[in-house]
Amino acid sequence: MRGRKPIPTALKLVRGNPGGRPLNIDADAPPLEANVMPAWLSDGARKHWPTIAEHLRAAGLLTALDATALGLYCEAFCRWRDANEKVVKLGAVVKSKHGYPIPSPYLQVANQAYAQLTRMLAEFGMTPSSRSRCAVTKPAGPSPYTKFVKKT
Repeated sequence: MRGRKPIPTALKLVRGNPGGRPLNIDADAPPLEANVMPAWLSDGARKHWPTIAEHLRAAGLLTALDATALGLYCEAFCRWRDANEKVVKLGAVVKSKHGYPIPSPYLQVANQAYAQLTRMLAEFGMTPSSRSRCAVTKPAGPSPYTKFVKKT
């Protein structure tokens, strides 16, 4: 096994660097300007993007490098919402073409999208357990760890 996934420096700072280990201050801080949505987003994902992006940007957790990951989250959210609406409308159990009850195909789609969502939420620190480890404060400047990065 490889062990735990590394935590981004910005997230360590938001959480207060609980391990107390030295931060990687030699790494360049990516710009916090992720205002451009990926062109491949569906209409539903485009509607969801601004809400999530605004909150992540305010917490200092969204950079230009995160646009793809946030786009994937938005797509998974829209897929889950669409499938869940169909499960609510048609029920979790439907009749097959032979008249036997079977699980709704939309239920499987909703469950898979939910699994994707929960993984992406944890990546951005947006689940109750990952958020409980964060002491989110509004960043003082354009980057949450600009003051820790050496100037050249």
